[in-house]
Amino acid sequence: MSAQNFWQAREMMGKPSPARERLAMLFDADSFVELDGFVMTGDEPAGVVCGYGAVMGSPACAFAQDGSGFGKAQAAKIAKLYDLALKTGIPVVGIYDSAGARVAEGVGVLAAYGELLLRINNLSGVVPQISLVAGTCAGSSALLACCADFVVMTKDAQFFMTPPALSQDKAEGAGTAEAAAKAGVAHVVADEDAQAMDAVKQMLMRLPLNNLAAAPVLDFAAPAGELPAAGASGQALAAAFCDSGSVVELLSSFAENCAYTALASMGGSPVGVVAASGKLTADGCNKIAKMVHVCDAFQIPVVTFVNATGFEPSSKAELCGSVREMAKLSHVYAEATTAKVAVITGKAYGAAYVALAGRAANSDYTIAWPDAVISPLEPQAAVAFLYGDKITPETSREQVQAEYEQGEASALAAAKGGHLDDVISPELTRPAILAALDLLSAKRVSRHPKKHGNLPL
Repeated sequence: MSAQNFWQAREMMGKPSPARERLAMLFDADSFVELDGFVMTGDEPAGVVCGYGAVMGSPACAFAQDGSGFGKAQAAKIAKLYDLALKTGIPVVGIYDSAGARVAEGVGVLAAYGELLLRINNLSGVVPQISLVAGTCAGSSALLACCADFVVMTKDAQFFMTPPALSQDKAEGAGTAEAAAKAGVAHVVADEDAQAMDAVKQMLMRLPLNNLAAAPVLDFAAPAGELPAAGASGQALAAAFCDSGSVVELLSSFAENCAYTALASMGGSPVGVVAASGKLTADGCNKIAKMVHVCDAFQIPVVTFVNATGFEPSSKAELCGSVREMAKLSHVYAEATTAKVAVITGKAYGAAYVALAGRAANSDYTIAWPDAVISPLEPQAAVAFLYGDKITPETSREQVQAEYEQGEASALAAAKGGHLDDVISPELTRPAILAALDLLSAKRVSRHPKKHGNLPL
């Protein structure tokens, strides 16, 4: 390279571009170090900016595509960044904005996608990975982005495998951020790049550098939310018991009627928050299982609030494989070795209790509020099976059911049987959780030697 070409390339490295602007938003001022800045595709830049730096004071790797085509040179740069993250044990943030594969490079570009997919898989569960879809992310790039632990999108971004225009049904809204959020693909949807970067930073703050690193310790303030009543929403429970301003809700538009998930902190320590309510659907099971799976990979404690009456029993749900998703949820909870605390705030019936709060199914600490109802069947069904003879002209079905809920199905009865660790009033919930998490911070579990469990997929 001649001296003139060298300085032209050097000038190109510092030239403003959407990719560089996005990385500047992500990293702390003057901390970003670019890697392989001179790599070209023919006479053009490779189409991606890669490097490392500090995000809120902690190290991280990141790449940002500039909207051009994806080719072998770009893949090589990103692959080198993944290798660096694996060697150093630091998180990776991928900012996706590409016009698609460079078709002229032939099968070689498919091999390049495959190499990146392999590296993402090797990094999975070792270091946190966050994808930020800030422009078009299509085809194999969408596959790569979706394999990260979390996906953030800007509202105007596009995310699809097959172009919506070529789809046979041409569904309205296909490929949009809104559709990705409703499908459970996008964990967070932001209005613009700056808001999306803030979401990424908030996630990174609540994640360890890698699966062997200690969880970060955060500054915290007491919860700002009011004490919730039985049946409160997941948002209300998180606001009442998590540190003020620490809650980052995830997948808010997916299965929102029965499941709530968030990253937050309690007493300055990161936690994954899950709230199950009503009857869990197949999507609700998937949403919760994904959250617990990621938390377990990085040894983040999971706090589960339970007010679930079971699983959605409709024939349509059965045809959609809801039993498989319920089994998947149960499998993930039972297999997870991270600290797990369950709080039964209202109802916990049948398999929902077993999977989410059952001590025999690997919950480390399970408590309930005094008015909680814990039953192998819904109380109406239990009364019909067991106490039909008690229903008389003088004693109504409602009275018999109330006696059942206040007696055999009460939290106190479950505690007497050794199925709960404690029954506490709602105002003591946060101190009880903090004490349990403090004790469980030293938890160690050894599993039987095996390649992996048979997750119901």
